[in-house]
Amino acid sequence: MSTGSYEENSLGWQLSLLRRRVGEWWELQTNRIADNIPDVPELSWLDSPMIQAIAKSLFWLLVSLLVVWTAWQIWQVLSPYLYILRQKLGQPRDTTVTKQSQELSVKGWLARSRLFQKEGNYREACLCLYLAMLQRLHDREIILHQASRTDGEYLNLVGDLPQPQPYQTIFTSHQQLLFGGREATAQLYEIIQQAYQDLDVEAEKT
Repeated sequence: MSTGSYEENSLGWQLSLLRRRVGEWWELQTNRIADNIPDVPELSWLDSPMIQAIAKSLFWLLVSLLVVWTAWQIWQVLSPYLYILRQKLGQPRDTTVTKQSQELSVKGWLARSRLFQKEGNYREACLCLYLAMLQRLHDREIILHQASRTDGEYLNLVGDLPQPQPYQTIFTSHQQLLFGGREATAQLYEIIQQAYQDLDVEAEKT
């Protein structure tokens, strides 16, 4: 057997031949596919200055919306902690209502609550009822004002009262509104308002 015949029948030569044939077949198939692809129309209109200006405006609009949405999500996460910080610093429980929570009387808070309720601002209406209750506790010397006191501490204190249920309803509703993600609705306002009215009923009995 000659050297040339041996090389052509060797395993290495056969593999080399197979690779070459596979390569030729693949090149043939890709050429066929390329020939069957229709011509892509020219998109020269995309180079129009007006189109580019619109695209740039849309891009910055989307970026702005993303920034606003991100800021809102961060605020939603941090607002409970900021509320606690304001309590620790002795600042008001909600700056949208007043800067000095103890400046108004019980009647003043109730009047504000009714005003916010008529405007459909149930969050502030509920908060005013809550502050009216705190002022009521202070005026009657049941629980005196203390800036660092939390709702949880108030709940422990009112638990010792003869009729703690109305107070507990208002405190727990306030906690859910600020920390539990509960929506301020007309129904929630009615629950808190009814609890406050129950305080008056209990006071008349004593």
